[in-house]
Amino acid sequence: MALISCCFDSGFELPELFDTFVQKCTDPGCCCGCCSALRPRYKRLVDNIFPVNPEDGLVKSNMEKLTFYSLSSPDKLDRIGEYLYQKASKDINRKRYRFVEIAMEAMDILLQACHAQTTLNLFVESFLRMVQKLLEDSNPTLQILATNSFVKFANINEDTPSYHRRYDFFISKFSSMCHGNNDNTELRDNIRLAGIKGLQGVIRKTVSDDLVENIWEKQHMEKIVPSLLFNMQFDVNVMFVKKNMSVSGDLTPVEDATQVTPPALAEEVLRELVGRASFGHIRSVLKPLLTHLDRHELWVPNTFAIHTFRIVMISIQPQYSYTVVETLMQHLDNNFKSSPKTRTSLAVVLSKIIAIAAGESVGPSALDIINNLLTHLKTSVGTTTEITPEESQYQEALINALGEFANHHPDYQKIEIMLFIMNTVPDLTKKSKGDQMLQNILLKSLLKVGTQYNTVSFEKAFPASFLQPLLKMARAPHDPTRIIVMKIFQALLDRHQNEKVLSMVSVKPYAALSQEPPSRSDIIFTHKYGANIMQALIDSLALSDKVDSLTSSYNTAALLLVEMACGETVQEFLLFILGIQQVAVIAEDLSDLHKCCLHAIAIALLTLAARVTGITNLLEYAQKIIEARKEDAGHFLPSIMEPNNKPSTTKFNLNLPHLSIDKIALAECLQNAGMDFNRLQSGVPYTLNQKDNPSHRHSWVESVSNQMTQRNSSTDLTTYNGDNDSISSSPGVAKALAPEYTVDAMKRYLAEPSEAMKKEMQEKQKQIVRAFRESNFEELMKRTEPKHDVLQNRLNDLFSSLALDNKATQNVNNNNNQDKPIYETYFPELFYY
Repeated sequence: MALISCCFDSGFELPELFDTFVQKCTDPGCCCGCCSALRPRYKRLVDNIFPVNPEDGLVKSNMEKLTFYSLSSPDKLDRIGEYLYQKASKDINRKRYRFVEIAMEAMDILLQACHAQTTLNLFVESFLRMVQKLLEDSNPTLQILATNSFVKFANINEDTPSYHRRYDFFISKFSSMCHGNNDNTELRDNIRLAGIKGLQGVIRKTVSDDLVENIWEKQHMEKIVPSLLFNMQFDVNVMFVKKNMSVSGDLTPVEDATQVTPPALAEEVLRELVGRASFGHIRSVLKPLLTHLDRHELWVPNTFAIHTFRIVMISIQPQYSYTVVETLMQHLDNNFKSSPKTRTSLAVVLSKIIAIAAGESVGPSALDIINNLLTHLKTSVGTTTEITPEESQYQEALINALGEFANHHPDYQKIEIMLFIMNTVPDLTKKSKGDQMLQNILLKSLLKVGTQYNTVSFEKAFPASFLQPLLKMARAPHDPTRIIVMKIFQALLDRHQNEKVLSMVSVKPYAALSQEPPSRSDIIFTHKYGANIMQALIDSLALSDKVDSLTSSYNTAALLLVEMACGETVQEFLLFILGIQQVAVIAEDLSDLHKCCLHAIAIALLTLAARVTGITNLLEYAQKIIEARKEDAGHFLPSIMEPNNKPSTTKFNLNLPHLSIDKIALAECLQNAGMDFNRLQSGVPYTLNQKDNPSHRHSWVESVSNQMTQRNSSTDLTTYNGDNDSISSSPGVAKALAPEYTVDAMKRYLAEPSEAMKKEMQEKQKQIVRAFRESNFEELMKRTEPKHDVLQNRLNDLFSSLALDNKATQNVNNNNNQDKPIYETYFPELFYY
């Protein structure tokens, strides 16, 4: 080997030799000293940083000289960068990768040292060209090296704007590196990490500078977002997902403390991307995210989708969170023809994230979300003739989403939401199967909101505009609808968690019953609206003999009693209990089992009222009735409503007036307790089909006036209804007393009329109808003539005497007028002195 080398010994041809010998003569051992002397100083300084042996690495002392020269002569930065790029390009072509690494290291040092220079933009162009040159090479080591250099550059805050810089190539290259599939697992992860870091660098560099290329454009987001999601979903540990799906909302990735994994880094970059997005750019991130989940069928199962959207909702600026919910709902609209499982997964994802957006949506935006959810429910019901289990799960997911959304709103907004839902429920007159299904679905959504409401005052929980349609729904002919309405009442009435305790009809003491005296506003509410609620409960109890329907109505009545019963309202509840018993006695279209259940509910409510109000006499009276029924009429006790108790085929004995609750006895109990009993004594028990009037308290005087105004003398006799005109169903008409005036007779009469009396009354009514149908006018006149004319004769005498007195007075006046001259009579003012 020659000790002295020369650049002319390389075997180049003459044109090539003259073209390149000046640049190649960098070896200090070269004999051509004149070559080095002819070169510019910046080139000599650059050449000196490269060692003879590439394994020795960068020459630190010479690098310091180059750095000092760059700081002293910043106008030479662009030439230094260009020269380093040319040397690195030739080294890459010759596969001299170690020299390439040294050149890249020098670039990084110069970039960090001179970033405050105003001419840095010229150097950055050469720097980015070198990074691009390294990324274009197939060597993974160079790609990772270039990525790390780009990340260092991205972290530098430039003072001067850049107008012409573009990052299209870097976005495409880094995205492709994120999808690397090298057989070597460690190398594959390193390449993917480098790609993710590169994307993070592009995001940081472009988002903060408005003059560079818009990173939020569609063609860029369609590369960045799927690349991040691909790494988040790829080879993720099961524990990683479970930890992130915890209820506590802790979304910190589970990662090794010493090594960052691609899923963890991709999640971090996605958080940063979403957090930097403004209102106009957030949809640019969400659209490729939804497209990626659709194309790769990641909705079923929806674990990854829930995790991703939670990251988005937590990272996004709070005021923009409503946009995510709106976009997801629109995507649900676009997938209305998809499978029920996909739609269910979408709805579940919505329910998991909608609570986060609830805190930032108020007023119209809140009702808009509710309206969209209700529209999806209506669409689900309207497009299917029969509800399949999968479709039912989809509807339940939407209802859960609605409940989660309402749960994070204040109570006054929950009332508005419930009113909004109630106004969308179809009318009860529509009896089609689809309308019934829609009624149940919407009422279930209303129940979901009602369970989230914390009742403090019943006046606020039951405004008139909400109570009226709810009471109308309580009279629905369909058992499922009625049961849901009762659950809504229970959710709003139950302030002390007594609903489960009162779920069974019983005359035994409820051990875990919790109560407190009602407030003044609750008492006023009871006087104002209690009668309407009790009337609706009586109508509900009379509609079906199914145990679950009766039990739900009893549960509502019991909660109403526990929350509102006190000394001032106990009379209303006793009239309500008497009304339930009266329905069991009077109503002819009820089955024997149904009547027995009503008797059992009445005695159970009476026992509960006595215990809640603390009236000992009332409790003793109820216990006497219970003991008597145990001996003679066990079918009048709540045991008949037990699920295991099968109704016997034998006919029940219902004519047991001595085992019924006595109105007079109840009044005596209140009187002995020193309480007011006038309302109970003079009032009439609630009956079926009474008209609601939520604006004020129910009064029997108003009932009479309403009935009198509603009567018409020209009513068709063919439509005569004995039930409506009978004494027992007219609360404003006083009952005629029995001919015997003994106490036993009065009790027997008040207990309820016997079968013989009923038949006699029906026969009299038929005779009246027949007489008015078949008799002529003269006979009817004779039938209606008064049999006792004493009063009429007396009135005639009075009218005659009054007529005579008037006639005598007129004669006296006429005589006086005749005595005066005519002109004084007609013009008296002319003769005053």
